[in-house]
Amino acid sequence: MKFLLLIFRNVRRNLIRSSLTALGTMVLVSVVTLFWSVLGLLDLVTAAKSENLKAMVTERWSVPSRMPFSYATTLAEGAARNPGDARPADAMSWQFYAGCLDPAKLTRENMIFTIAVDPRKILSMMEGLDSLSPAEKDELQVYIDRLAQKRDGIILGRNHLENTNKRVGERIKLSGVMTWKGLDLEFEIIGAFPPGRYDTLAAMHCDYYNNAFDVYERNNRGRKHPMAERNLSIMWLKVPDMQVFGRVASQIENSPLYRSPAVKCETASSGFTSFLEPFRDLIWAVRWLLAPACLVTISLVIAIAISISVRERHLELAVLKVLGFRPNQILLLVLGEAVLLGTLAGLASAALTYGCINWWAGGLKFPIGFFDRFLIPTAALWWGAAMGGGAALAGSVLPAWSARSVKVAEVFSKVA
Repeated sequence: MKFLLLIFRNVRRNLIRSSLTALGTMVLVSVVTLFWSVLGLLDLVTAAKSENLKAMVTERWSVPSRMPFSYATTLAEGAARNPGDARPADAMSWQFYAGCLDPAKLTRENMIFTIAVDPRKILSMMEGLDSLSPAEKDELQVYIDRLAQKRDGIILGRNHLENTNKRVGERIKLSGVMTWKGLDLEFEIIGAFPPGRYDTLAAMHCDYYNNAFDVYERNNRGRKHPMAERNLSIMWLKVPDMQVFGRVASQIENSPLYRSPAVKCETASSGFTSFLEPFRDLIWAVRWLLAPACLVTISLVIAIAISISVRERHLELAVLKVLGFRPNQILLLVLGEAVLLGTLAGLASAALTYGCINWWAGGLKFPIGFFDRFLIPTAALWWGAAMGGGAALAGSVLPAWSARSVKVAEVFSKVA
C-alpha cells in the first residue's frame, strides 16, 4: 500500500508535466476511440454469421439493382424449393425511391432517399433494429403501426428530419428525380427512426409506392413509367443457417423464373462488403496506419515525459537505493507512475468521448457508404483505459530501465 501511495505522490509532484502528458494522451486516445467505433460497426455488419442470417437477392449484372416486382412473391417463398428444403422464415422487399423537396435544388440536404417496404417487416427484417433498447422499440412500433394504417405516411431518418426542418405531423411533397422523374408523392411525417439507425433513409408503405405507378399510367394516357416493370431493388430473405442458405441461393440462381434479368443471392454480410468496396483503401488506412500511428505517438509522449522525470530525479533514485530499494522496485515504481497516468487519462478520454458523441452530438457524423453517423460503444470505456495503460507501459520501459540502472556512487560523486 505504501508503494502505491508513493506512486500516486510521484505523479502529483509535477502537476504541469503530468497534466500536459495526460492531455496529450487523452486527445490521441479519443481519436483512436473514434476510429475503432467506426471500424467496429463496419466489421459487425460485414461479419459472416452462421445462424439466423439474412440473404439478399439483387440483379446480377446491374448496379443499381432493378428487378421486376413480380419476383418478390416467389422469392418470398424461397423460389423453386425441392422437397425437404426449408423455406425462409421471413422475407422483405425493398423498392428505392429518390425524391427532392425542390427539383431546382438537387443538393444532399434537399434529397430524400426512401425505401418502400411492408410495415409489418420493419422491426424483424431491417438490420440494426433488433439491438434497440425496449423504449426505442416501443416508440418505433408506434410509428410502424401508424404507417400500416396510413398509406401516405413516411418515417424519416434523423438527417432528413433536420434538413427539411419539419416535425412529426406535418406534410411534405417530393418530386421524383433521376429515374423516378414523374413520380411526385405527398406524405405525412408520422415518425422518425431512432438516432444512429437509417439516418439517411426514409421508409414508406409499399402499397402507396406501387399505386403511384398506376396513377402515373392513368395521368399519361396509358403510358407506363420507365420504372414500372423494374422497381424491385433488393429482396431480403431470413434463413436459419448456412446450410439452408446454400440450398435457397442455389435454387434462386438456377431457377428459370429469374433469368431476365438474372439475379444473384448472397449473404447480407457479403453484400455489405461489396457495397463498401469503394471505401476499402480508406478503411485499410484507418485500421493499419492512422490508429497504430496514434498509439505509437501516445507511447512517445509518455516516454519523453518519463525520461525527463527520471533525469531530474537521479539523486532521489540514488537515495532510494541507499534506503534499501532494490533495482526492480525502482523499475516498478517508474513503470507504475507511467501506467497509472496513462490508464487514468485513457479512461477519462474514453468517458468524455462517449458522453460528448452519444449524448450531446447524437452520434459521430461520418458519412461512409449508407452509414451517416456512428455511436461510441460502451466497450470504449475499457478500450480507453487499455490503450492509455498499454501505450504508457510500452513507452516507459526504457526510461524505467534507465532509472533501475542508476549507480549511487556516480550520482553522489557528481553532487560532491
